[in-house]
Amino acid sequence: MERRSFLRGAVIGTSAAAFGGTLMRGAAYAAPAQPGSGPYGALGAADANGILLPSGFSSRVIARSGQKVPGTSYTWHNAPDGGACFVDGSGWIYVSNSEINPSGGASAVKFSSTGAVTGAYRILSNTRTNCAGGKTPWNTWLSCEEVSLGYVYETDPYGVNAAVRRDAMGRFKHEAAAADPVRKVVYLTEDETSGCFYRFIPTTWGNLASGQLQVLVAGSATSGSFTWQNVPDPDGSPTATRSQVSGAKKFNGGEGCHYANDTVWFTTKGDNRLWQLNLTTNTYELAYDDSLVSGGGAPLTGVDNVTGSSSGDLFIAEDGGTMEICIITPDDVVAPFLRINGQSGSEITGPAFSPDGRRLYFSSQRGTSGSSSGGITYEVTGPFRA
Repeated sequence: MERRSFLRGAVIGTSAAAFGGTLMRGAAYAAPAQPGSGPYGALGAADANGILLPSGFSSRVIARSGQKVPGTSYTWHNAPDGGACFVDGSGWIYVSNSEINPSGGASAVKFSSTGAVTGAYRILSNTRTNCAGGKTPWNTWLSCEEVSLGYVYETDPYGVNAAVRRDAMGRFKHEAAAADPVRKVVYLTEDETSGCFYRFIPTTWGNLASGQLQVLVAGSATSGSFTWQNVPDPDGSPTATRSQVSGAKKFNGGEGCHYANDTVWFTTKGDNRLWQLNLTTNTYELAYDDSLVSGGGAPLTGVDNVTGSSSGDLFIAEDGGTMEICIITPDDVVAPFLRINGQSGSEITGPAFSPDGRRLYFSSQRGTSGSSSGGITYEVTGPFRA
């Protein structure tokens, strides 16, 4: 489904407005819709897990940091972060990073066709601050180290093959990855205040052992055209990758990244923005910017991990903010989809849909304790739009 930018046709800095409803285009300001007016309606009262959901949806706890995953002998990792789901026969697997240093890594939970947990296990060990990542079309999980000169590790969600460090994808403060099977590249975000946006072109699609790292080059405006230029020294030493190419566009704290239908979206936490790249026209623009919400009260603050559903909706997790996952629809509606109560010292991480699109997985990284040892991983089921 084609997605339109919230700001297309509008003048940056004018009163584009959203308050849980449609973000208005142009200079004229109309009364915004009320919070909770998204496609699923208003949030209800908090359930037993402290989660506010629309009517028809329910939640359950899948795992807690430092405790055995129910029905297994595996102890769930601390500080759960980025995640993704993979088909596993008639069931599926949810993988989750661990954003701790040292001994970050990643773990997996297996589900049967009915959603019952059937196993849990480690898929990556002895790495550092594994934050977000991305799923590949050949069903591996790219786990990214959010540290200076960090690496990308390609892992096996099925727990059969050993994880492999992918040096050619560059050494920098990695955040998220998103594979583009049309152009046969992987996009990469960088969590630095003056970070860049990259793509990696494998020598052979499906094999990330070698290839070319490139950086997005563009002007300083919030929209325009872009090109790609080779990063001369992907290992980032002695000169950081973000400082090697003149004209490389800077982004304030790259976070989540998602590809679909010739478009890639990524978030920047330093300025609370969602960016959109149109890959058929090689143009970029803002898709969401809370500073342009007239009168304040933006429904989405603290942008972080992002995923998409089969309906074309984007689901964006908040790092802080009001502890919400917000939805952005193809017709430009921005609204809370869920909210977690009583966990203001945490952040929401790792949103990912089961292969059939009926279940949404995510974590509260620090839970009610505000500590990395207090992480909680959830599942939400309900009538998601097809």
